[in-house]
Amino acid sequence: MEEVVQLAANYGFPMVVAGYLLVRLEPVIKDLQKSISLLTIVVARQGGVDYESARSLVEGEKV
Repeated sequence: MEEVVQLAANYGFPMVVAGYLLVRLEPVIKDLQKSISLLTIVVARQGGVDYESARSLVEGEKV
């Protein structure tokens, strides 16, 4: 706990809070990324679009 107080004193409260939230939310962000990728595949299949074509459109590549 003393380390956190020392970090807050040295770097400022906003930076400490941002770092804490980044560490805590990283797993959630990765799970959201997996869900978005899965939904992209499902929507592409339901729409009759090839997954590779949909991926290239999302990434901005020319088909």
